[in-house]
Amino acid sequence: MNYKDISSYIYIMIMSVFGCKAQYTDVKPDSVEASVNINNVVSNQGSNPADTSLWSIDYIMGRFDPATHPDFIVIPAIYRDSEIRYLRKDVMRSFTAMYEAALKDGIRLRILSATRNFDNQKRIWENKWTGKTILDGNINAARQIVDPELRARKILEYSSMPGTSRHHWGTDIDLNDFNNSFFERGDGKKIYEWLTAHAYEYGFCQPYTAFGDGRNTGYFEEKWHWSYLPIALPLTQAAKKKMKNEMITGFHGAETATKIDMLQNYILGINTACNPE
Repeated sequence: MNYKDISSYIYIMIMSVFGCKAQYTDVKPDSVEASVNINNVVSNQGSNPADTSLWSIDYIMGRFDPATHPDFIVIPAIYRDSEIRYLRKDVMRSFTAMYEAALKDGIRLRILSATRNFDNQKRIWENKWTGKTILDGNINAARQIVDPELRARKILEYSSMPGTSRHHWGTDIDLNDFNNSFFERGDGKKIYEWLTAHAYEYGFCQPYTAFGDGRNTGYFEEKWHWSYLPIALPLTQAAKKKMKNEMITGFHGAETATKIDMLQNYILGINTACNPE
């Protein structure tokens, strides 16, 4: 199924998850930790998380701690790299089902990044803004890009401003590698081909596809980045209704958010299949 053709599928899936009692695929976890936690899906967002009015602006902008939020779980070690990471419980359950299906086909998925709250994203952003983290292997943004807007746009090729990242929501994951080239040959190509063929079956969509086919603004292509639509779609719509560029503050370079129009060009600058309207 091509991403252009999955809008109806996503709608049906969201209605099945939120319009009536959720029906989940039974998953046989690989660990006691998964068995204890993943099967207890709890939501702080009321009985219908698809209702955009139920999502607070603090949640949308990542101003909370996933370690203490009741909707989040530590990702079991079998599914991730060595760093402790968090994900929404409902997303973790669907990822587990996808992981098991991929494994049966000889594909091993590994989460390299998941939830990042405002403070975490601020650290990443400001390290790049101040030159502590070098861009593209040789660019010190603080020294080589003096104009604030140009510096912000350079960082925005692959990194979000704090308060604007989909990773704030606990719905988005980065898988296996952070380079598009990895997914163009060998095992990486097999992983990407499996994801493009099957991820939608578990509710996942690639938000940052190549420019020109349903997407003309936003971050560069990220073949590793996948978003759980039954939760991320209402959050995208809630962000569209509730956020303003002027709210994006509290970090170096925040003054450029309005001029760049972060809301329209980046938060909403995603693959149209991930935001069917």
